Amino acid sequence: MEFLCYHRDRPGSLPLREELQEEHWSYMDGYAKQLIARGPTFAADGETPTGSVHIVDVPDAATARAFAFDEPVHQAGGYRDVLVRRWQNLLGRTMWDFPGGLTGGNRYLVLGLGSGPAADTEVTPDRDDLIAYGPLLSDDGSAWLGTAVLIEAPDADAARAVLTADRYAAVEVHDWECGGRR
Repeated sequence: MEFLCYHRDRPGSLPLREELQEEHWSYMDGYAKQLIARGPTFAADGETPTGSVHIVDVPDAATARAFAFDEPVHQAGGYRDVLVRRWQNLLGRTMWDFPGGLTGGNRYLVLGLGSGPAADTEVTPDRDDLIAYGPLLSDDGSAWLGTAVLIEAPDADAARAVLTADRYAAVEVHDWECGGRR
């Protein structure tokens, strides 16, 4: 089962994140074969970290929660909250398979949070700008809760346009880059 985990930074936690960077990477190394995507989000300045995204394929929701909550920066109090949602990989690939490579271009995390009838559950085959794409689901997969996308786009507005605007209670767009060891 695939899960999206989004750790949002606590204000003022940058020194702690920097101090624990190697511990964080070592922890993620233990999940290297299960990661679909990973990387930090940034404030509008493009430099100040605001969170950390991990999409991971694990056996069940309990394992996904353990993955998210045992992460070293979370354990040290560096995050203000953590979103853990079942996710479905509609592209069937990892960020390492993205034709655009791991660097370059403007990249974004787009989170559309919703309820009710599902929206944006299919991907057109000509979308070479999509790094990862899929619905956010309840733990048992029966309820659609939104959509999460990693995308390369000219700007935040173009990234936001990947989702049907009137189908979501809220749409968040965050600057994002592929993460991990280089």
